[in-house]
Amino acid sequence: MVLAAMDAHEVMKELLKRTSAKQIAAELNLSLSLIYKWAEPPEDDSGSGASSPLDRVGQLIRVTGDARIAQWVCERTNGFFIRNPQDLPAGQALIPMTNDIVKEFADMLATIATSAADNTITKDEAKKIRARWEELKTVTEGFVQSAEGGSFGPPKEKDVPEKKD
Repeated sequence: MVLAAMDAHEVMKELLKRTSAKQIAAELNLSLSLIYKWAEPPEDDSGSGASSPLDRVGQLIRVTGDARIAQWVCERTNGFFIRNPQDLPAGQALIPMTNDIVKEFADMLATIATSAADNTITKDEAKKIRARWEELKTVTEGFVQSAEGGSFGPPKEKDVPEKKD
């Protein structure tokens, strides 16, 4: 299930399949009917749903443009937010993108090795390791998005080297 492709009410609908609406209402001190309304399409889409906390978080991120909100939410579930790469050129070649991942991985390992050389990792070194790790995840996400977008199909005739007899 790809959450990014789902509207907030659809995510809530899925959540209510696994978590009791009564439990959520009781824990949040809200009415049961409001919890169910969160799982319905919004009124402007001819539904009778109410703006949910997910809608509000999305609005807050959009209005502020601040990804720390998403990072905060991710940390509440022991996760970490990583931005998707921006402006991926269409039709990138498979081998150069694969090489980029390998290079980023090697850079991260070099950062770790340098930091661990004295058998200690300082807070500053940990920040550098985190930065390399985030860069590796971003480059890899770009590769995955390109693969999902069909960028790595068979080479076109003009891209195939001519065979020499």
